[in-house]
Amino acid sequence: MGIFERWLSLWVGLGIVAGVALGMIVPGFFATVAALEVAHVNLVVAVLIWIMIYPMMIQIDFAAVRDVGRRPQGLVLTLVINWLVKPFTMAALGVLFFQHLFAPWVDPQSASEYIAGMILLGVAPCTAMVFVWSQMTKGDAAYTLVQVSVNDLVMVFAFAPIAGFLLGVTDIAVPWETLLLSTALYVVLPLVAGVLTRQALGGGTALAHFVAALKPWSIIGLLATVVLLFGFQAETIVAQPFVIALIAVPLVLQTYGIYALGFFAARMMKLPYGIAAPACLIGTSNFFELAVAVAISLFGLHSGAALATVVGVLVEVPVMLSLVAITKRRAYMFP
Repeated sequence: MGIFERWLSLWVGLGIVAGVALGMIVPGFFATVAALEVAHVNLVVAVLIWIMIYPMMIQIDFAAVRDVGRRPQGLVLTLVINWLVKPFTMAALGVLFFQHLFAPWVDPQSASEYIAGMILLGVAPCTAMVFVWSQMTKGDAAYTLVQVSVNDLVMVFAFAPIAGFLLGVTDIAVPWETLLLSTALYVVLPLVAGVLTRQALGGGTALAHFVAALKPWSIIGLLATVVLLFGFQAETIVAQPFVIALIAVPLVLQTYGIYALGFFAARMMKLPYGIAAPACLIGTSNFFELAVAVAISLFGLHSGAALATVVGVLVEVPVMLSLVAITKRRAYMFP
């Protein structure tokens, strides 16, 4: 690892600070960028995430993908945690903290909206960013692709029913265009580009050199995404720091708790490290683009639910980087 990658946590922290500062200094610029969207998917953010994912897609060997069916345990672990555990533990933590522990500091209406935002995060497991976490932990890229693809397929059918049940409504308005367009932008197009690039380069030394040349761009894409997301919400973050801290507490507990569950389950199942690493991380990270879009469409741009999903973004990057570090340091515990 180069010095830039070795100190990635520092650069991400500086990116958060820069995003908030720039959002306060030049709010008009971020308002213009925020308006560049289709079906609630911001096109600039989509391009940056695409830049992050493309180098990883190039490295996927489809001969290995064909062998995934022989090792279904990692897929089972991913699906159980993402759809049978995570949404319900997130809802339970939201109720515990905002209807009981934090009740003296939060009015009931706001508490309900914060809980709703947390639920939407819990029902939207990660798609794009899990490729970043998988690469950083040296996970199996081919297996990660299958995990994400299957997870996206389940999300199409399971997101609305589970979210509707936990939110207590019967007709939740899910922006299907956002889900489908995000899947195409963050998974399908980079995958096709990666396959074509791999075929054109023919593998070997040429492929390795090309991937090495693209690696810095992947990190730049991550940092630019962080700056934009926090620039979009800078005024809200500065105006409500105490509330943001309250929302962050259950989100952090949820993230570490789900990771611990996945980690020990993977150990008990004796999953190899290349499969266990992304399996543990895909359930702890969130598809925040979808969660933010649904929160805004259901409750409004300035609602507590929208704020909670933005705090999810605030918490996610530093917490996930810490989990990447923990995963790499505990690699010896897996086959």
